Amino acid sequence: MRFPAAPAGAILLLALSLGVWKEGAPAPEPEATEVPEELAATPPPAVAAAGIGTPMEERVAVLGLLNKRNNITRTIEMKPGESRRVLGDVVLRLSACERTPPWEQPPETGAFVQVLVQDRADAGAQARWQQVFSGWLFRNAPSLNVVEHPIYDVWVKDCRMSFPGQDAPAPAEEPSTAAPRPSAPTAAPAPQPEAAPEPAPEPAAPTNEA
Repeated sequence: MRFPAAPAGAILLLALSLGVWKEGAPAPEPEATEVPEELAATPPPAVAAAGIGTPMEERVAVLGLLNKRNNITRTIEMKPGESRRVLGDVVLRLSACERTPPWEQPPETGAFVQVLVQDRADAGAQARWQQVFSGWLFRNAPSLNVVEHPIYDVWVKDCRMSFPGQDAPAPAEEPSTAAPRPSAPTAAPAPQPEAAPEPAPEPAAPTNEA
């Protein structure tokens, strides 16, 4: 059984839709990763540390970013005072990250983040950077602060830091410096009673001879 030949236009349309026809197709533009000069010139606001644990400038925050339009996610690691451009149209600025000490309950992890998005009012307008969020994001209580944007969402995954004594090895047992306790004296053996001397034999009685 022979099938009728498909029109050439239909074949071309199918090839374009499947991405097979690549001759003369423009290459995709590389994703922009450089922070714009106007945003890099103004660093994120500084937030003081709680005064315990790793110094603020040495901590590392782990953030998640989601593009809800095409379901693309990114995991970003940043230090306080750093700005990062992600997915071309988003700039994240980190001011601080905190984590409760292991001896405090309930545990919580948070980060002070600013989110800026490059938006256009319409197709012909020039793109402008707009700050859509600035504040603390919490891992275990995300509803306290939410990045309200129709396309992008940002959340906190971790704050890498340590606390005094958290990773310290257990101290080795030191040898005792106290004087050794004297042992109790052993009791001397009781003297054995001397054997009583045997009585001397009595002299024989004299006999009278007739």
